[in-house]
Amino acid sequence: MIRNYLKIALRNLMRNKTFSFINIFGLAISMSICIIIIMMIADQKSYDRHITNKDRVYRINTHRKHSDDLINKFATTPLPLAEELSTNYSGIEKTTTLRRGFGNAWVDIDNDVNVPVAGFFADNSFLDVFEYELLYGDASTALKEPNSVVLTKKAAEKLFEIENPLGEIIKVGDLGEYKITGIFKEFDSKSHIKFEALGSFSTLKTLEADSIINKANEDWNNTSFGWTYIRLEKGKTVNEVEAHLAEINEAHYGEIEDINYRFYLQGVTAITPGPLLGNQIGPGLPNIFVYFLGGLALIIMISACFNYTNLSIAKALTRAKEVGIRKVSGAVKHQIFFQFISEAVVISLLALALALGFLVVLKPAFLSMKFSQLLQWDLNSEPGVMLLCVLFSIVVGILAGTLPALLLSSFQPIKVLKELSNIKLFSKIGLRKSLIVIQFAFSLVFIISTTLVYKQLNMMLNANYGFDGNNIINVKINDSNAELLKSELANHSSIINVTATSHLPAAGTSYGDDVRINPEDEEMEFNYFSTDENYIENMGLDLIAGNNFKKEDVRASPDKLIINKKMVGVLGFESPSQAINETIIVGDSIRMTIAGVVEDYNHEALLVEIGPMALIPKTTEHHILQVKYQNGNREAAVNHLEASWTKINPSKKITYQEFTEEVKSFYDLMFGDLVNIIGLISFLTITISCLGLLGMATFTTQTKVKEISIRKVLGASDKNVILMLSKGFIMLLIIATVIALPIAYFVNNMWLQSLAYRVNINFSVLALCTGIMFLLGIVVIGSQTIRASMSNPAEQLRAE
Repeated sequence: MIRNYLKIALRNLMRNKTFSFINIFGLAISMSICIIIIMMIADQKSYDRHITNKDRVYRINTHRKHSDDLINKFATTPLPLAEELSTNYSGIEKTTTLRRGFGNAWVDIDNDVNVPVAGFFADNSFLDVFEYELLYGDASTALKEPNSVVLTKKAAEKLFEIENPLGEIIKVGDLGEYKITGIFKEFDSKSHIKFEALGSFSTLKTLEADSIINKANEDWNNTSFGWTYIRLEKGKTVNEVEAHLAEINEAHYGEIEDINYRFYLQGVTAITPGPLLGNQIGPGLPNIFVYFLGGLALIIMISACFNYTNLSIAKALTRAKEVGIRKVSGAVKHQIFFQFISEAVVISLLALALALGFLVVLKPAFLSMKFSQLLQWDLNSEPGVMLLCVLFSIVVGILAGTLPALLLSSFQPIKVLKELSNIKLFSKIGLRKSLIVIQFAFSLVFIISTTLVYKQLNMMLNANYGFDGNNIINVKINDSNAELLKSELANHSSIINVTATSHLPAAGTSYGDDVRINPEDEEMEFNYFSTDENYIENMGLDLIAGNNFKKEDVRASPDKLIINKKMVGVLGFESPSQAINETIIVGDSIRMTIAGVVEDYNHEALLVEIGPMALIPKTTEHHILQVKYQNGNREAAVNHLEASWTKINPSKKITYQEFTEEVKSFYDLMFGDLVNIIGLISFLTITISCLGLLGMATFTTQTKVKEISIRKVLGASDKNVILMLSKGFIMLLIIATVIALPIAYFVNNMWLQSLAYRVNINFSVLALCTGIMFLLGIVVIGSQTIRASMSNPAEQLRAE
């Protein structure tokens, strides 16, 4: 029987090539996107599954609530927490702590090209808790001694040409030299912790004593430097451990009035994907984005299923005789139902095969996107994933074919056709028309959304930030001597100015601290950049009161700062001039004098309003040299820059980038891929909608061939025929527009309102997007109605 179902299904596909192509192609392009998302979610769900005791391994997170009800959640905890738990509390089998700062970070942003590896400081329990095996070395002692390092196999091959580099020495920036005591065995499983190397945690004592890194190992007030993981004893519960954490919280933070700390557990397999937290240790997609992408895929898939349902119902008349004959021959309802379901599943499986072909093109494009590279996705076509895709395809076929199968198998052929024509979803609109309306409404919402995201990105790239970033090259200092390099660069005619700073303005990062005027005053937060005496001139900032820094002001422990106009008001001064020479308290007790006030500028990303900020001439926090060159002399400036770097740092590589390009790459990272993703989905939804409209227009013209011929014989012009055939479809586009415009406005207004600087949803945007949808719809409708109007009545009525 199944063989007979398949034979009839393939025969009907060949008989109705146009409708079969529309159905298969529409489902295929939808499935290709859904398969990518299935692979993406499967990739995220595969993290940390290799741990045999994964049900007992947890990360401790920090929940911080401020007096103004602001809540922050972090994946990091104070570094002494692990020792406190293991020493004074029961129920915990193992603890392990990781600390940031060993080499480069996992994300390749602002990394030092001269540091050979990226990783963390880790204690000796790490290998046990996460069940890592070593190819070379002893896992029980590899991270025990100070200045020890364990490398991944890939990192070892990058650094050494020998198979077993145990005992070799590597230099990790200013952290010193480390002896290789282990090489990780390669394995296919994935972990949410990304690293090339792990340095021994015991090294930190010396590094802190020598002030090479910040002192945090015994600091309960610092919750951002490290991550704490535990493995519970068998039979112990999360509630028992969190009760211990509550005691620790009370002991160390109970007297703090304005901030409430709480530590809680998160299962290791719930980290990726998981809730959105600050200070994540590695790449991972938050749950909200999984739901978002899954929702987009669902919308595309539903739209393609609408096409199948729509065209199947439209073709009901041509199948009515077949259904009648089958019933007269003894077929029962469920047999006819499964016949039509089998056709839908065959079409869906053929669409899956075509979708896998599309995947060859889409997958590399998807992986080349910045956020894919940032999250380090690996979209493997594993057997389990492929099986899931086949099951998904079968489910899609069943869902798409259920309604037509139910309707066609329930009644006699004439009654079925009559029932279908009377089914209503909206007032005076039939089922088939309703599906077209929904499809084009979705399409218009996505077209408007794509346009607004693109306009927002364009606005941010071309905004007036309040400073001049043109003709500036950013050079990463990377442990170089900044003063020597500044002096060397200034001796060239193509270079106007050189300044040292800590951050790139308008790119979302800065230092932060607390400030107050008197010791008893409430502390207020502010951002600051560490700069020097050339920064204001180099960036073209407007100094509206006071004086710029002098060269002698720039030192390791400065006592002066320059604030922006916003901070003048926050501190309670009536005017910029009143703030000059006033003393304020920064941090716990550092007293600093306000030397000047600059006009407000966008030191942070354009996502937020301009807040209080300061320029502090602190040399120990300089990470970037900003080299301003003569307009038109970039090549000469770059040549001198490279020569000067080589002269001062003969053994180090230089990293530099144009200022404007670096700012652009920041916003492109945030919005560029979003434009591409929503744009692709808009293209797919409008394509699927147009295919559905094409199928309906084709079917309508085919069923009205004799009516058209009679009308032409009675004197109707081609224009009259085109209008008669098109007006119903045009009305559907109008209804879709009426539905989509308020939805698009509401949805996009929600995310735009969260941005400090945003584009407006004006009439021109809505009109342009609506015009695009109507243009595509009219072209599709016209392609069929014009051809139908040009037919020869004599040929169509010859048999009448």
